[in-house]
Amino acid sequence: MAGDEPVQEQQATRVLAIRHGETAWNVDTRIQGQLDIPLNETGRWQAHRLALALAEEAIDAVYSSDLLRAMETARAVSAGSGRSIVTDVGLRERGFGEFEGLTFKEIEQRWPEQSERWRKRDPSFGPLGGEALQDFYIRSIDTVTRLAHAHPGQTIAVVAHGGVMDCLYRAATRLDLQAPRSWQLGNASINRLLYTPQGFTLVGWSDTWHLEDPSLDESTDGETSAEMTGRRP
Repeated sequence: MAGDEPVQEQQATRVLAIRHGETAWNVDTRIQGQLDIPLNETGRWQAHRLALALAEEAIDAVYSSDLLRAMETARAVSAGSGRSIVTDVGLRERGFGEFEGLTFKEIEQRWPEQSERWRKRDPSFGPLGGEALQDFYIRSIDTVTRLAHAHPGQTIAVVAHGGVMDCLYRAATRLDLQAPRSWQLGNASINRLLYTPQGFTLVGWSDTWHLEDPSLDESTDGETSAEMTGRRP
């Protein structure tokens, strides 16, 4: 019809999905869930290197889980990009209820049947006081979709947790929730995706070059650098 405007497709949003740096409970394989555990020394070093790695990225917004380990990591990204942090509880790790604070072995010993359902990734299973896997997946993907949808043609950093990263990988590769995990979820890794209204697409996964490249040691200066450089535990 005369006067009709052509429908324009929304430009893709570039998503830098970043897992928080290491914590003492990561090292001990304790379930953190939604408990507020801070970064350890290694995690703070990782966050600093992450900031150096992203210094040249044109980041338009920084979003973070409100849990401390994610916020500490996001502060480094924020400082490098000059963008303030916007927290969103939808980016929190899965709530693990009575499992939180325990190791995998302790959970298996206390609740063998529940542990088996968890190990087999039963979508309907959630520990007492925690979230079912399918509910967590919906919550994570809906949250990142909402954030990405608000930034067509831009780049956003999303700092969250291993469980959220797992959900994003599955959404971008169209993998079932019960498919065994065969990909890395490294602390302070950079995972790159594109978002359009049709969904997420995987661009790159588990980039940790910034934790391995010695040339970044030469890029540091000032008080923060003196504290962090050469401290890789």
